[in-house]
Amino acid sequence: MQSRLLLLGAPGGRGGPAARRVRLLLGQVVRRQPGGDARRSEVKLLHAGAGADTGDTVNIGDVSYKLKTPKSPELVPQNYFSDSLAQSVIQHLRWIMQKDLLGQDVFLIGPPGPLRRSIAMQYLELTKREVEYIALSRDTTETDLKQRREIRAGTAFYIDQCAVRAATEGRTLILEGLEKVERNVLPVLNNLLENREMQLEDGRFLMSAERYDKLLQNHTKTELDAWKIVRVSEDFRVIALGLPVPRYSGNPLDPPLRSRFQARDIYYLPFQDQLKLLYSVGANVSAEKISQLLSFATTLCSQESSALGLPDFPLDSLPAAVQILDSFPMMSIERAIRWLYPYTVLLGHEGKMAVEVVLKRFELQDSRSSLLPEEVVRVEKMTENHVFQASVTIRIAEKEVTIKVPAGTRPLSQPCTSDRFIQTLSHKQLLAEMMQSHMVKDICLIGGKGCGKTVIAKNFADTLGYNIEPIMLYQDMTARELLQQRYTLPNGDTAWRSSPLVNAALEGKLVLLDGIHRVNAGTFAVLQRLIHDRELSLYDGSRLLREDRYMRLKEELQMSDEQLQKRSIFPVHPSFRIIALAEPPVTGSTAQQWLGPEFLTMFFFHYMKPLVKSEEIQVIKEMVPNMPQEALDKLLSFTHKLRETQDPTAQSLAASLSTRQLLRISRRLSQYPNENLHSAVTKACLSRFLPSLARSALEKNLADAAIEISTDNNLEPELEDYKCEVTSGSLRIGAVSAPIYNAHEKMKVPDVLFYDNIQHMIVMEDMLKDFLLGEHLLLVGNQGVGKNKIVDRFLHLLNRPREYIQLHRDTTVQTLTLQPSVKDGLIVYEDSPLVKAVKLGHVLVVDEADKAPTNVTCILKTLVENGEMILADGRRIVANSALVNGRENVVVIHPDFRMIVLANRPGFPFLGNDFFGTLGDIFSCHAVDNPKPHSELKMLRQYGPNVPEPILQKLVAAFGELRSLADQGIINYPYSTREVVNIVKHLQKFPAEGLSSVVRNVFDFDSYNNDMREILINTLHKYGIPIGAKPTSVQLAKELPLPQQTFMGYWTIGQSRNGMQKLLCPAETHRIDVKGPALINIQEYPIERHEGRSQTFTEECASWKLPLDEINLICDIATSHENEENTLYVVACNPVSLYFMNMTGKSGYFVDLFDIFPRAASGVWHPFVTVAPLGNPLKGQVILHEQQSNVILLLDTTSQALHRLILPSEEFTLKKTSWWNKEEAETYKMCKEFAHKNWLVFYKEKGNALAVLDVLEGRTHTISLPINLQTVFLVAEDKWLLVESKTHQKYLLTKPAHIESEDSRVCQLYVLKEELPSTGFGVTQETDFSIPHKISSHQLSSENLSSAVGQKIASPNRILADENSYATVVVGFPDLMSPSEVYSWKRPTSLHKSRVTDTFYGGKKKIGTPKQSNCVTLLDINQIVRILPPGEVPLKDIYPKDVIPPQTAGYIEVTDLQSKRLRYIPIPGSDSLSPYTTWLSTISDTDALLAEWGKGGVVTVDMGGRIRLWETGLEHLQRSLMEWRNMIGQEGDRLMQARITANP
Repeated sequence: MQSRLLLLGAPGGRGGPAARRVRLLLGQVVRRQPGGDARRSEVKLLHAGAGADTGDTVNIGDVSYKLKTPKSPELVPQNYFSDSLAQSVIQHLRWIMQKDLLGQDVFLIGPPGPLRRSIAMQYLELTKREVEYIALSRDTTETDLKQRREIRAGTAFYIDQCAVRAATEGRTLILEGLEKVERNVLPVLNNLLENREMQLEDGRFLMSAERYDKLLQNHTKTELDAWKIVRVSEDFRVIALGLPVPRYSGNPLDPPLRSRFQARDIYYLPFQDQLKLLYSVGANVSAEKISQLLSFATTLCSQESSALGLPDFPLDSLPAAVQILDSFPMMSIERAIRWLYPYTVLLGHEGKMAVEVVLKRFELQDSRSSLLPEEVVRVEKMTENHVFQASVTIRIAEKEVTIKVPAGTRPLSQPCTSDRFIQTLSHKQLLAEMMQSHMVKDICLIGGKGCGKTVIAKNFADTLGYNIEPIMLYQDMTARELLQQRYTLPNGDTAWRSSPLVNAALEGKLVLLDGIHRVNAGTFAVLQRLIHDRELSLYDGSRLLREDRYMRLKEELQMSDEQLQKRSIFPVHPSFRIIALAEPPVTGSTAQQWLGPEFLTMFFFHYMKPLVKSEEIQVIKEMVPNMPQEALDKLLSFTHKLRETQDPTAQSLAASLSTRQLLRISRRLSQYPNENLHSAVTKACLSRFLPSLARSALEKNLADAAIEISTDNNLEPELEDYKCEVTSGSLRIGAVSAPIYNAHEKMKVPDVLFYDNIQHMIVMEDMLKDFLLGEHLLLVGNQGVGKNKIVDRFLHLLNRPREYIQLHRDTTVQTLTLQPSVKDGLIVYEDSPLVKAVKLGHVLVVDEADKAPTNVTCILKTLVENGEMILADGRRIVANSALVNGRENVVVIHPDFRMIVLANRPGFPFLGNDFFGTLGDIFSCHAVDNPKPHSELKMLRQYGPNVPEPILQKLVAAFGELRSLADQGIINYPYSTREVVNIVKHLQKFPAEGLSSVVRNVFDFDSYNNDMREILINTLHKYGIPIGAKPTSVQLAKELPLPQQTFMGYWTIGQSRNGMQKLLCPAETHRIDVKGPALINIQEYPIERHEGRSQTFTEECASWKLPLDEINLICDIATSHENEENTLYVVACNPVSLYFMNMTGKSGYFVDLFDIFPRAASGVWHPFVTVAPLGNPLKGQVILHEQQSNVILLLDTTSQALHRLILPSEEFTLKKTSWWNKEEAETYKMCKEFAHKNWLVFYKEKGNALAVLDVLEGRTHTISLPINLQTVFLVAEDKWLLVESKTHQKYLLTKPAHIESEDSRVCQLYVLKEELPSTGFGVTQETDFSIPHKISSHQLSSENLSSAVGQKIASPNRILADENSYATVVVGFPDLMSPSEVYSWKRPTSLHKSRVTDTFYGGKKKIGTPKQSNCVTLLDINQIVRILPPGEVPLKDIYPKDVIPPQTAGYIEVTDLQSKRLRYIPIPGSDSLSPYTTWLSTISDTDALLAEWGKGGVVTVDMGGRIRLWETGLEHLQRSLMEWRNMIGQEGDRLMQARITANP
């Protein structure tokens, strides 16, 4: 098909200059095609004769179009025609002309890039049509298309916008970016497109030309005007430019809208056309290289590449790249490709591989010979006829190449001379590459947070003499904020204020678009035309043109600048350039990548790699000269290890350790060299609020890098070390002091109620260090941890005035900087606290910074980093007063201005934005946590001096647990100090109210969330806060009466049957043999203590569990009571292990003694170990004794040393018995009544010697006896009760206090006779002696004795228990030699009488008495407490008939001789039981063991390892019940009335 283009015509027509212009433009085409090749299309311009109104004709091939003279020639596009038009473009133009002649609207669809727009503009330039251009964005509304309201002279009226203007004036409307518009906005044009009709807001109606002309035949124009009918010009056309969605992102076309357009696919230029263009640009580059480059680019635009997920290669940027290669033919082509298409940053691993395969295919990969620019050597200014240019010399491969680049309006500085800029090799190279790009196109610098992009850009600007215009971009930025915003004039009229970007374009500045990765692509699209063509249409109707087009227009219209400005046409300054700063796209993320095909066409991309280690060390050392070397090396090797890892968690941590942050850490360490690097790193990463996975990764990497926590951190620091004091005009917090500020505005200095506590002091000292280094501070923490209090106190101490601003969801950049108010009908802007603080040098406290959209808070970055910021009323804040030089509307930042930002931690349940993530690294961050329990308790005491201490401790403990649950993510709400303080304040003011009702003030928020409520109630109950309990829910054990006491007769000492008064027993003294020490491992484990009286009040106070194995058995329990500390020791025997803990502490300890006592094979050896804690000065040491092997061990729990003590006596050598031997193994016993005095007695059952071990002296005294022993009771230090084997005859052994002295080595043994009261004196009657289970080793006090026996009496006495009696009191024993009276409270039936048989000793029967008697005497409260199996308990009396008794581990039988009552308290069954039941039965006949606890209670441990504390004393129980009822409060039951009393 043949399209001919004719350029004919005579001079002098009305279209003269235009015809001349087109002729000149298109002369090239004809000249290049001699003979008019038949396949070529041509464009011809035919003149229609001199003076003809209709003007010339344009022919494209066989299609011709008659030109009309434009009414507003300044709106006709200029200079779009290139010298040679490609064939494909002529084909497109011909098609558009056909549609134009048909009166149809067209839609040019195709890949991103400026080609579609330039074709449309070329067509309009060719046909001399005026253009109305609108770049559509997601912010476009119907008012931007139809009519907008403006106020003039106090009256509102409508101003036509582009679509209406185009329709009425007969212009062509170009809509670019249809896929960016929100849905349902463009349908307002549907009727205009279809029928050329539209109803306007001001009441006018647009009507198509034909209908209007028909009406005009019947009506006059005045009538139609009165009806507000307006004619749509028949020349009105619409050209829409859009991308195909879904291949590219955006909104798909609305079907009704789509059907009104005729579409044309404008794909990239064909290969040949493109190649010809590139050849013409790059004459110095080898043709082969150019064709390889183009082949590579075309391959990446093919369908196959997009199927691989590769974004399109920006073919439109190729000429610019070839232009650079033209000046630098020796340069690496691969590097140039990376500028256009930064695939290393943009694509994941597979994508990179694919691109590299294509590079290899076209031989474009870097070879050794290909070179990169090294540095900028010099820059010289060239100012010819007011064109600002510089000649830049770049060194590349030993050569120096000079190029011309645009320059700024200021004088130039030499490259890299700024004092703040440290030259490193990579930075020099980057600057050189940026100079090359700057020659042809705008630049985008991609690099991580804080890696120095802004610094490089500033240095680049200084080198070329540019003024910088920093513009912080943010996510919700609208197109208006980018270009123009509405404001009101002093007389109330509306006007438009150009944005800094537009002003920079007019003044030739370098614009820094910071954060281009954040801005929405649909908004940023409005800048495409400015970046590609340097043209812009603004909302107020003004147009910015590229300078050459502006000059051409000026020349053609013969107008001056003033005249053009009146018509709102302005030139874009030729020096104007954009540098965009962005963070690298996250490869592999599901979110839409910001760096898409559209962005790729706009810029040249330079990736700013993180500095390599050596360069980073160089930068830090030059910036911070006295940074300690060792710390620097550790810090950098740690950081680089994180940056190089593939682990995404570690990479996110590396983002927090940018170069900027490393410099901050270095400055701090250089100032305070003895600070800990570990805390500096964790502070920079805000590790306190990291997710647990990230935190553990951080800790692991820190440990690998040998960055340890300082050792002295474990000690609880004292408040004394962190006093804050003000002396002679300077403030000292901890070790840091600062001068006190002399404030002019005293009333702005905060003053706040603040109770010093150690943790807040440490935070304040830390803040002061950073404050003195000139940092702005960011405090991050949960709610209610005291951030505001700390800051106010801090400023109060420093005497600094404060400006306070609180952010919220609706905070905008405007409200942050100015507060508009209306005065006399005018909008007046008042300075916000931020501007006041900047002006006056106050400290600005920004509260709730995470609640504002991050886009708003982003503007703080330009203020903090660059010291620059533009206010909504057009004023500008600058840091450097030298820049003011007579400029108006400038606010200089006061040198004392500081910012302290407060934010909640990121993440749920704080519904804020991640302020730390976006802006964390420009502030010095401090994590504020709830005070530690110790500090919190101290603080609460000051808030509630009259609140009982136990209540405060319970609150602190419960809230501590809830916070740790919140940290683990089990509950959402992090309960804070604020809540506890409020509870304590309430209790202080209303002491009668119960704690459990007051805590509901905090927890009622959660009362409807069942899961949460359950966790809360369990936690509060665990710490004994009886939430939900009623004052009546008391479940103490039922009291039964004790039987009457009976007088049992006398115990008489000394009259034996054969008349002997006493027997003498010799004693020998030996040193003991000590083996060891062996060091032993003591493991710590946390105790989960559950307070017992959470819902009901019982005898049980608290319980916790030992970490026992299923098969383990507990064989002994002992307590030691030293200066107010109760320590509990529990021994288990399978394997042998010792557990011990402070009864009030948070952690227990565990010693595994398996190696010392190996675990037995089945049935061979059942070890049975007893434990005896020693007293001062051997506090913390225990003796362990194994009954069969007689092994005695001394364990020191503080120094973790284990000794073995060997007793020398012959008697105690172990006779080896084999297990099949019928003889019963021997049993050795230990008497530990006086272990706290550091001596013990050992004996063998059926043996005839006692060994007294004095641990402190290291000696043993062996006493030989004339009898065989059954059991021994140490009833006093110097008097022992012995029971003879088989006969059960009792003897009393008296021994001298010190056996050392020579004469007194003899002990005396008296026979003790039990006489019944009925027979006469001297008449004996055989009785069945019972063996006592337990005899007290001290006496009852006189009052207790009197109330027990029922007569006033003062005498030595002992209290004992055996199987026949609940309790027995022996009055006068053991000190008086006269007969002692025996009073007893007898049982109705004896306990397990059947099991005590002598067959045991003959070895016939295995079953014998269990080894533990489970009986204790509590002398202070006059009680005997023992544990009985359910079979020995009168269950019928305790439980009602229809109640089945619960499963228990046994019953605690409390015999109270004060009230003569008996109580049975069930011990709940254990969670798990060992399968070794026979072994169990040899230890105890119940599943629990017993020891005394303090003065008024007992402690039990069941076989499952659960320890329970019980209060048994009645007075103790009464006192506890009072406290418990006070905690619950009584007000629920009272009736109340409201009464108003009037004053008389």
